Amino acid sequence: MSIRSTVKSVLGEQNVRRVRRLKRRLSGQPARPVAQVKAAPKPTGLAAISGDLNKLAVHFKTDKWGAHRYTQHYQRHLQHLKDEQFNLLEIGIGGYNRPGQGGASLRMWKAFFPKASVFGMDIQDKSFVDEDRIRTFIGDQSDPSSLNAVADKIGELDVIIDDGSHRPPHVLTTFATLFPRLKDGGIYAVEDTQSSYWPEWLGSEDLDDPGTSMAMLKRLTDGLNYEEFVDEDYQPSYTDLNIVAVHFYHNLVIIEKGKNAEGSNKRKALKDRYAKPAESTS
Repeated sequence: MSIRSTVKSVLGEQNVRRVRRLKRRLSGQPARPVAQVKAAPKPTGLAAISGDLNKLAVHFKTDKWGAHRYTQHYQRHLQHLKDEQFNLLEIGIGGYNRPGQGGASLRMWKAFFPKASVFGMDIQDKSFVDEDRIRTFIGDQSDPSSLNAVADKIGELDVIIDDGSHRPPHVLTTFATLFPRLKDGGIYAVEDTQSSYWPEWLGSEDLDDPGTSMAMLKRLTDGLNYEEFVDEDYQPSYTDLNIVAVHFYHNLVIIEKGKNAEGSNKRKALKDRYAKPAESTS
């Protein structure tokens, strides 16, 4: 092995370069120019905002940001799916029966999730929105058979967003029908829950009215804690067993699906209640 190879093996390539530069400076020789690494060009246009759901909402003119403040919450709860391949279904495409109107939020979802398949369902024909990774269906969210027919065509459902009629009876029907079909670990969102308080929209001024969408959603929070109920005859519902979190925001509720079976310490904490009855001495 040559002396040069021996020195390089001992000092390492980087230190050898430093010694050479020092020798040049001491001898008055000009230093070799350091190669300039070109910075990657900054993205422009849609690519520049593809990671910011608020900006995408503004770009596509969806009211999920502006009229409402939903996209900041969606970004928090859906960010983990950013680069995943999955199916997203939104009930309600927008535009009502106006020709050529609607589809803004579907385009927003497509831009934010580059690998997702985005589906929309509306009571009106919105097929003009269809394009690569966006497909629409005609369906009635007040009809379980219509909801199931659409779900059958899509297959696995990872994210469901109810932005449909906002009438509480329709919200309840859609949730009862589609939530069981949501993938374990999936996200279910209900938008514009303010209608729950409006009698004109089939809601109620009575905050305790059990038939409203908000009453149903609030009941889910009790279901999170079903293992703490002291009623020994209580039978947990499907939602009790399959919801792990419910997040309430202004006019928006986001539900996380998962196996809810963490257990309880109630028998240890309530020793008197669960003490074995004394044996009869008679």
